[in-house]
Amino acid sequence: MSGWDPAVTTLPAGPTVLAVDGPATMDWAAVVGNLSKALAERGTPVEHLDLSAQLAPWPGIVERTASAGLSQDPDFERLAAGSLADLFDAVPEPPSQSEGVVIVFGPGAALVEHDVLWYVDLPKRYAEAAIVSGDGRNLGQREGDGRPTTKRLFYIDWPLLDRHRDAVAPHIDRWIDVQDATGPVSVDGLTLRRTIAHLAQRPFRTRPTFNTTSWGGHWAQRELGINREASNTALGYELIAPESGVLIGRPGVQVEVPFQLVVALHPQQVLGEQVHATFGTLFPIRFDYLDTVDGGNLSVHCHPRPEYMREVFGWPYTQHETYYMMVGGEGRKVYLGLRDGVDVDAFAQEARAADRHGLPFDIEQYVQTFPAVAHQLFVIPAGTPHGSGEGNVVLEVSATPYLYSLRFYDWLRRDPQNGQRPVHVDHAFNNLGTDRTGDKVRTDLVQPPRIVREDRRGWREELLGALPEMFFEVRRVVIDCDEPAEDDTAGRFHILNVVEGDGVLVETASGHRHSLAYAETLVVPAAVGTYTLHRLGSARVLLVKSLVP
Repeated sequence: MSGWDPAVTTLPAGPTVLAVDGPATMDWAAVVGNLSKALAERGTPVEHLDLSAQLAPWPGIVERTASAGLSQDPDFERLAAGSLADLFDAVPEPPSQSEGVVIVFGPGAALVEHDVLWYVDLPKRYAEAAIVSGDGRNLGQREGDGRPTTKRLFYIDWPLLDRHRDAVAPHIDRWIDVQDATGPVSVDGLTLRRTIAHLAQRPFRTRPTFNTTSWGGHWAQRELGINREASNTALGYELIAPESGVLIGRPGVQVEVPFQLVVALHPQQVLGEQVHATFGTLFPIRFDYLDTVDGGNLSVHCHPRPEYMREVFGWPYTQHETYYMMVGGEGRKVYLGLRDGVDVDAFAQEARAADRHGLPFDIEQYVQTFPAVAHQLFVIPAGTPHGSGEGNVVLEVSATPYLYSLRFYDWLRRDPQNGQRPVHVDHAFNNLGTDRTGDKVRTDLVQPPRIVREDRRGWREELLGALPEMFFEVRRVVIDCDEPAEDDTAGRFHILNVVEGDGVLVETASGHRHSLAYAETLVVPAAVGTYTLHRLGSARVLLVKSLVP
């Protein structure tokens, strides 16, 4: 359904309290203005109750969401616990004598007693852009409360808002995509939930997006035709549960719903029973691209070790990673692991001097490099210093927490305001793992492929990377024949990405078919069961596959 006018015709006759919930970074004036206009043109009296005015004062919100350990940290905050309701001193009652429609609007509107619940949504890429530009506000922030920050958006606002959205999802009467506030596209709640239930039983793609950074390259622009007007295509978010969306509907009349909502409503079907028991409704693996072709080196960084991730950052599992080299070549490199006999104190001293005084240093005195050979996998457990060099395209297959890159060194790069880009020396060295150095880095983290299963007709599956401390594996399916490669989720989701060749046709036992092209990623829910991969074209096809074994 397109437009506000058709949407308001679905409201019941007579006095109605309409709760219109949604994220904080939204042009609520435009949403409510267009909705009110559509009601007024039908002769319906309208009253408003703005929930943002009912939130606690900003100092109280900051106090309620602060953590003792990170409150003064410029870049990180502990992941918010609790609920959106905690930010209200009291949830108000709607007017009781209204003759028309009372529109209760803003984040938390569903908490107010209502007759009908609508959820208006903007994908998170809009929120991040609004916060970075200064045009948006953080949750609970009012005019005069200072500049918004991505720190609050990532670690406070999104966790609270996502938790609230997932909790009210079974009760939503209409989902409204307001990427065009004047011409929104909507679907009734029952159809939304039925569609999501169907989706959880079949393979599907999430909507990819690319972001720019100071080190970004141009491979995705040239090879995939993506964001050609952007300065670069550094980060390709193929599948990142907290941000990815899924398009449902037909071309021209589509709504985008959060991938996380699909998982929250049907966790066992998507994840599988055992993975759900471990991770709840968190989808634990992500796929993304790091494009440095004609760009620059990534920072050399690490990710929090498990205890630090839980105790300091509040995330229940840590960020183990792998790098699969989509594009590499002669002279290209990957930074990975400490050198043998490394002087960690000297490393820390030089890293701090770079941060505080802008003094460059040779990171290769401390961190090893390896040739960036195409189709090699590098395994990167938490605490391991690493980074992709210039000229590569990395398919990053990793655990889902994605906002905790602890930088040792960032080549003294400048940010858009010409300040030195932040590094996180204390956090990084608090998490630096010293149990693998020298040759042990090569033997443990640069693993040769091992055949898991093989078919004499011309296809095989290889294990590329696994470690005892990592909960997921990375495999590769090689199809060099026209015979179908057979697979089975066996009660655990699979993720597939075509890294070479023309692609595959994925066909499930229930008859669902999904074509997957080069550089595309596909979620195969646990509920799919058996499926086959049919090569497209005549060239060899390689697919990276990841799962929680």
